[in-house]
Amino acid sequence: MSVIYLLISISILVAIGFFIAFIRAVKTGQYDDDYTPSVRMLFDDELKINPNKSVQTTEEKQI
Repeated sequence: MSVIYLLISISILVAIGFFIAFIRAVKTGQYDDDYTPSVRMLFDDELKINPNKSVQTTEEKQI
């Protein structure tokens, strides 16, 4: 029976450790924006801005 108390106390300590790690990750901004960086590479080459502020597509750039 004492083994059950030991395992429950260890599991509670592990759960508290994971909860503290989660709170710390949220406070440092780990979960701010997880969608945009993964999609940014798909649309990176579509539009390029010239120094004179005109928008140019990659097809116009190759001509």
